[in-house]
Amino acid sequence: MPDQQPNPLWHPFADMGAVDGNRFVVTRGEGSYVWDDAGRRYFDASASLWYSNLGHGRPEITRAVTEQLEKLDAYNLFGGVANEPALKLASRLSELAPVPGSKVFLGSGGGDMVDTAVKIARSYFVHTGRPDKTHVISRTQGYHGTHGFGTAAAGIPVNAEGWGPPAADFSQVPYDNAAALEEEILRVGPERVAAFFCEPVIGAGGVLLPPDGYIEEVAAICRRHEVLFVADCVICAWGRLGTWYGIDRWPVQPDLVTTAKGVTSGTIPLGVLLVAPHVAEPFFTGSPGAPILRHGATYAGHPVACAAANATLDIYERDDIIPRGKALEKPLADALSGAVGHPAVAEVRAGLGFLAAVELAPDLLAADPGAPGRLHKFLLEEGVIVRSLGKGMAVSPPLVADETELDLLASAVPKALDRLLKN
Repeated sequence: MPDQQPNPLWHPFADMGAVDGNRFVVTRGEGSYVWDDAGRRYFDASASLWYSNLGHGRPEITRAVTEQLEKLDAYNLFGGVANEPALKLASRLSELAPVPGSKVFLGSGGGDMVDTAVKIARSYFVHTGRPDKTHVISRTQGYHGTHGFGTAAAGIPVNAEGWGPPAADFSQVPYDNAAALEEEILRVGPERVAAFFCEPVIGAGGVLLPPDGYIEEVAAICRRHEVLFVADCVICAWGRLGTWYGIDRWPVQPDLVTTAKGVTSGTIPLGVLLVAPHVAEPFFTGSPGAPILRHGATYAGHPVACAAANATLDIYERDDIIPRGKALEKPLADALSGAVGHPAVAEVRAGLGFLAAVELAPDLLAADPGAPGRLHKFLLEEGVIVRSLGKGMAVSPPLVADETELDLLASAVPKALDRLLKN
């Protein structure tokens, strides 16, 4: 039910002239569903923002958070200070890492980890005698958060525009062309390129799946030119692709892995950066004058956030949740099969992990640029929440979603598409 009174709350990624007085107010959640302030229930087919992998209202996480608040509500990790939940979490995350022995740097979210990864990559080369290696390459349509370096790496043009000059030494290559990466490294000069950022499956840019062999090829190119391969798995980790970190679905060894979101099932903000041993080594020598990474978020390793993450990992392990991202990829594709060939649809992208996208037809978008927003509205009226994208919609249901809920999605999407053509 839309709210009727103006409110000073400024929403991210929102046309505030249209939002104010017309908000969709979510009041509670349970399992794969949320309710609005009018008491209507919706299937949360977006898992909020790609992250409610375990659904809403998990009592195990609530208990862990409550117990931690009663024991130690907050404390920092700066210098030599630590807390028990952070130490426990770091050990668990490292044990699951695709590169054995990886170090774990914690922050407040995915954007934190992208900026941290850029700084560590550049600092690594400074401290190994190659200070000119500062350039960072990302992919068109890629999304790497909205912090400074993440904005500079943005492959979605509108997200990079309107801020003045971006951070220096960034460039993009076509998201589906491995050869273009090598060409760009050679153009810039391998002696200048520090890192390549790659979402295994591009999320906010349209749920774009990598071509066969792409991940292995770009990893090999990076290794050949001594460029750090950064797997941005903020969306793809924690079962979304059917593995712990997403990138471990492929036989590659990333130098750094950024992640967040599903590590706490979204309950409390927490970011994670895995750093392969050879990249971390200059900072861990223990020798006098060893470099110090003068970087970190105030809430890095917050004990309550780490307690939530440990409880989340417990559920992933106990209930064997992680493989569901792979097991459910075909059922999700089947649920969206009613959109395939629909006159309002250009393409349905699915089949790699428990996420998918429906891209609207170019002529429809040209005639009605607001069509993705209207599609979102029609699906809400069918009792389904999706993620509206520039050219259509994306879905990434909770990993605990069942057949009944996918049936609801399968029924709602063709109806909403039909309405899009009629209205």
